Amino acid sequence: MRVYNFSAGPSMLPLPVLEKVQANLIDYNGTGMSVMEMSHRSKPYQEINDKAESLLRELLRVPDNYDIIFVQGGGSTQFEAVPLNLTVNGKADYIVTGNFAKKAFKEAAKYTDARCVASSEDKNFTYIPRVKAEDFRKDADYVHICFNNTIYGSHYNYVPETGDIPLVADMSSSILSEEIDVSKFGVIYAGAQKNVGPAGVTIVIVRKDLQDRALPICPTMLKWKTQTEKKSLYNTPPCWSTYVAMEVFAYLKECGGVKAMHETDVAKAAMLYDFIDNSSFYTNNVAKEDRSIMNVPFVSPSPELDAKFVAEAAKAGLVSIKGHRLVGGMRASIYNAMPVEGVKALIEFMKKFEKENA
Repeated sequence: MRVYNFSAGPSMLPLPVLEKVQANLIDYNGTGMSVMEMSHRSKPYQEINDKAESLLRELLRVPDNYDIIFVQGGGSTQFEAVPLNLTVNGKADYIVTGNFAKKAFKEAAKYTDARCVASSEDKNFTYIPRVKAEDFRKDADYVHICFNNTIYGSHYNYVPETGDIPLVADMSSSILSEEIDVSKFGVIYAGAQKNVGPAGVTIVIVRKDLQDRALPICPTMLKWKTQTEKKSLYNTPPCWSTYVAMEVFAYLKECGGVKAMHETDVAKAAMLYDFIDNSSFYTNNVAKEDRSIMNVPFVSPSPELDAKFVAEAAKAGLVSIKGHRLVGGMRASIYNAMPVEGVKALIEFMKKFEKENA
């Protein structure tokens, strides 16, 4: 029996995608082999690679002056790839709104004069700072943000205005959950394992005019131009992960695209937040205007009850709901693949647990 998996990543995948992948596992489209076995230089895999790019470009309406690549190393590798690829003046401005934004800032300091323009650490990352174009150094090479904060459950409800300075966004836990204007960003990157597919592949969307700025010390494999020139096939790519991501893209298109998914995601989050806000037992501390629709952290009246909640929820088929060690409590990650029924089941369990333990 399948459970409702609320993990922040690797996370659940749509059942129709899993079933299609299962059907193609041993023999993909009559090739007589699995995607895991085929050469990345073969025609069948090149078709997968091209289709993945085409579908993602369509779903996000990525302009022609941007390249899309599928690389390895997770979103965390891009923490260093960003400064290595974009440094010209030796200055970069960061907004620190959570654990991963903080890590990205720390990694950038190895290669450039990284400055923290604004941070929400003063209130344990429970809000998103408001910034203006004049807050950034005019000669900064780029501005970096983490669009959705997986651990703390906050999300940008606006796109910072940076003028002519390229805006770089880590969208690992929110990509494909909302429509975005890609042209407002110089670079978007996202580890797939949260809202796209299995671990192993990272999406990078980079404007073409930003690809000739890499530092001389930038490793060949971290240089975006290395991959854009070879359409993600410079070396052996994460073939299987890219294939499953392609199937997810196709599934999202069939479901009505990003707009349709966003409407469902908003409805799911609204149900859960509404229940929490009207409960005297559970608490969510994130500023309401900055709440994530992907990751919903909450606590009960005590750490002991939190632990009991997690254990009993697992027995009820609601798994991986323990909060991150930095914040404790619980966290429900309700990505695109989480059905409405899963959120309803969680709320019913929360009602029962509150009644029994209040």
